[in-house]
Amino acid sequence: MSSTFDTFEAAFEGDVVTPESPDYEASLKRWAANAERRAKVVAFVKSPQDVALAIKYAKDKGLDISIRGGGHNPGGASSSDGGLVIDLSRHLNACRIDAYSKRAYVGGGAIWETVDKEAIKYGLASVGGTVNHTGVGGLTLGGGYGWLSGQHGLVIDNLLQATMVVADGSILTASATENTDLFWGIRGGGCNFGVCTEFVYQLHEQRPTVYSGILIFPPPLLDAVLDVTEKWYKGKPSAKESLMQVISRGPPPECAASAQPAVLVMPFFNGTESEGREKFKAFLDLNPIDLTRELPYEEMNSLLNPNVQHGQCFYMRGVTQLEYSSTTAKEVFAAMVDKSTKDMRIMIILELFPLGKINSVRNDECAFSIRGEANNIISIVAWDQNTTENQKRGQEISRAVTSIISGKEAKPEDSKDRAYGNYAVGDETLTTDRARCVFGDNYPRLQTIKKKFDPDVIFNKWSAITPV
Repeated sequence: MSSTFDTFEAAFEGDVVTPESPDYEASLKRWAANAERRAKVVAFVKSPQDVALAIKYAKDKGLDISIRGGGHNPGGASSSDGGLVIDLSRHLNACRIDAYSKRAYVGGGAIWETVDKEAIKYGLASVGGTVNHTGVGGLTLGGGYGWLSGQHGLVIDNLLQATMVVADGSILTASATENTDLFWGIRGGGCNFGVCTEFVYQLHEQRPTVYSGILIFPPPLLDAVLDVTEKWYKGKPSAKESLMQVISRGPPPECAASAQPAVLVMPFFNGTESEGREKFKAFLDLNPIDLTRELPYEEMNSLLNPNVQHGQCFYMRGVTQLEYSSTTAKEVFAAMVDKSTKDMRIMIILELFPLGKINSVRNDECAFSIRGEANNIISIVAWDQNTTENQKRGQEISRAVTSIISGKEAKPEDSKDRAYGNYAVGDETLTTDRARCVFGDNYPRLQTIKKKFDPDVIFNKWSAITPV
């Protein structure tokens, strides 16, 4: 029987929001202002059963479906223009820790800050996002790199189980022993197979403090810090250390007043400050502005927050780089200086994480298929006025900067097309079909799983898979 709006709303336990509702405008807000769309219905679900009701109603009415967890996708995947949004963020956002089994039970609408703060109370931690207001759902289903990846792998390598509501409304458990094909697919396959209402993660013992912070290198130290970075990474850092290098203008807001070009280095060592300073001595010997210290672990994933605050417009584009190159980084720095303005703010983030633990899992063990020796690099362009012209300009800048990196690679197309899926959101410039690029050799198997769980492709955001 086809649903009417009244019967749908009467059966629904959560909150149904429409354009007539007082909280409608607030329900549309996202991390990136340019990702906001005017939905016909926003369904704030309270349970898997609510999700099933929302899916049925949307299918009956022919409404486009989007899933909102953390709302962090700048390409608009968590929004829908005239469709229905299944929003998990209001009611399914909690985290429960089982300290005995070292497991976290996390709602599909939670953000990483919630997980970080709850787990560390028990001396535990998960691999999580490097920006803590990112949603657990999007990061997990797309793969999930984090500061602890050197020791514990990707987020999906620590995913034990998920509760999924698939296209026909069935509520399934996906794990290594139940619905194993679905479990294989969601670990890297994004939101292609349904709505995840709960994740269960393996946690790891974690010391309460780590060494990190920000080192600011002004232009006179550019050559030196890039050379030191190259030597540090080629020296094969241990699994407990890693860094991010941010090429941008100006330090974070709390640091200083100018918007001068700079290289920011965020060192990380999962140990004491004295140990960390020894590990990163070559950087410290250059006498940068030193804002590093021994800080609570749960603060680690908040260090980038000031640079990526909610309410701006964003465009992101990711590429990969097989070997860190100081020469290439200098060219990227020059391009950033040339193209950045007060209205177009550019950050290029180079993630230099140890890859040994990540690569201990084969590419065919789950849907995620870009393990290898390459590092992730992401270009983020931010602006304030949400206009078509600014969107186009942001895309052009991001492409220009990342093309410098890809152009230096032995296989430029691999650098662009085989980039980390969570960093290619909304990027329409991939040279071939996006899903085929993201999933590589795993794509045919994913097509079969898609046909089983979503043959009509009602879940078609992110890198949409075509069933066979």
